Amino acid sequence: MSKLIGIMTKRAFLIHGWEGYPEEGWRPWLKNELEKRGFKVYVPAMPNTNHPNMNAWLKHLTKTVGIPDKNCYFVGHSLGCITILRYCETLQKNQKIGGAVLIAGFTSNLGYKELNSFFTKPINWKKIISHCKKFIVIHSDNDPWVSLHYGKEFFKKKLHAEIIIERNMRHFSGDDGIHKLPSALKSVLKISQ
Repeated sequence: MSKLIGIMTKRAFLIHGWEGYPEEGWRPWLKNELEKRGFKVYVPAMPNTNHPNMNAWLKHLTKTVGIPDKNCYFVGHSLGCITILRYCETLQKNQKIGGAVLIAGFTSNLGYKELNSFFTKPINWKKIISHCKKFIVIHSDNDPWVSLHYGKEFFKKKLHAEIIIERNMRHFSGDDGIHKLPSALKSVLKISQ
């Protein structure tokens, strides 16, 4: 019986972005809110966050998740979003995850060579949606780094994602004064029902 309970536990993985860290911004708040609702929450410190490398980040995320299943939910911020999508590309044919919430995500290097390793090949949208059917994308109408077109032109069209546009949240970081993000909590709860 204890094995059955373990299998049914919902797990959430909160993936920070470039130069981010687990305790930054809204992640501690979201971790606490999800734990109150029975989730087991992981907030890994991604390796070499100042000089991120896709292979190192994928290896770390894969190790953190272990065996993925339909009770695994992901929340990515900024570079954490493409990390989650690239992770979905690596899953085996029969492996599925429950869903993903992508906050301030993008599909190009935004002009920063430091992010090139994440964009050396086209994104395999078809493979991603074969492993994950539920996506919610959250963008800000005044993000100085990530334009709204990423949500509308890529995530909505390619992933059939629900799009939420927040007002005046900039890049959703602690530096922007964002220490709670109710739309992220609502989104995780929605995709995990």
